Amino acid sequence: MFIDDLTIKVGAGNGGKGAVAFNKNLNQYGPTGGSGGMGGSVFVEGSSNMGILSKYRYKKDFFADDGKDGRGQFCDGSDAKDLVLLIPVGTVVHNITMGTNQEVILIGQRILVASGGSGGKGNFHFRSSINTRPKQFKYGETGEKFIIQLELKLMADVGIIGLPNVGKSSLLNELTSAKSRVGNFPFTTLEPNLGVYFEMILADIPGLIEGASGGKGLGIKFLRHIERTGVLFHIISAESPNSYVDYKVIRRELGIYNPALLKKKEHVFLSKSDMVSSADLKKKILLLKNKGIRALAFSIHDFNSIEKIKKILNTLIKKKYQKKAGKPR
Repeated sequence: MFIDDLTIKVGAGNGGKGAVAFNKNLNQYGPTGGSGGMGGSVFVEGSSNMGILSKYRYKKDFFADDGKDGRGQFCDGSDAKDLVLLIPVGTVVHNITMGTNQEVILIGQRILVASGGSGGKGNFHFRSSINTRPKQFKYGETGEKFIIQLELKLMADVGIIGLPNVGKSSLLNELTSAKSRVGNFPFTTLEPNLGVYFEMILADIPGLIEGASGGKGLGIKFLRHIERTGVLFHIISAESPNSYVDYKVIRRELGIYNPALLKKKEHVFLSKSDMVSSADLKKKILLLKNKGIRALAFSIHDFNSIEKIKKILNTLIKKKYQKKAGKPR
């Protein structure tokens, strides 16, 4: 099961306490109590595995080890190992306890979420000319403990959006090596699916419906994934009785959820073009054109139409490299 939002409790380790000890060697009487070790800290680290949050589905408490206590003969306690939790790239780390947010956007990027406690000082550190046999020591500091929400927002170059059962998953499978489940019924896609077209990451977003931004259907859970996509492929079924109404439904839900989504570059496609007559298809394309929407019809069974979509992707790849190189587009 794909997990993209969960809440866990993290706790850093406590520092070890300092020791009270004295020199055991003959005619040497000074303090020798060592200090405690540092408690382990808790980090999150970016991973390319988009499904790794499922590891934390049942275990919700994560605690680092405490530092070891100090000992005699100047032996400091050892520091505890840090605890590192792998999370997908694109995850926002919400510290609910503190009300702060951090974001992991790179593979291998490591963020501190809870600091381990410092070790307490042993009595060796309290010696002085007037206190040659100190019995003072300090306990280790308490490690930080927080409630953390991990919210994944997929980072994809292209987000494939549209109503349920319009052919989003079929298109993803045709363009990439993805093996998304497909079927002729609503909500075939119950979780985002990713595919790779050369250097481009494509994300098939589960179907949205009218009212998705208000919690209806599956949409509200996945609308946030569209925020991170660079370009939108908006799919409308050619079998729809009113393609423009379908288009406006999705655009309205995007705008309600986040108006910035309406500013993203968008390509509109009419899917399942083989399921309607040529005359009907031309009418639908013309209707959208009269509304200022340029749409490209395709069928996964039509080689030429798929090649046109690949041409668009190839152009996006070229622009991506030009942007990285700092060249004008």
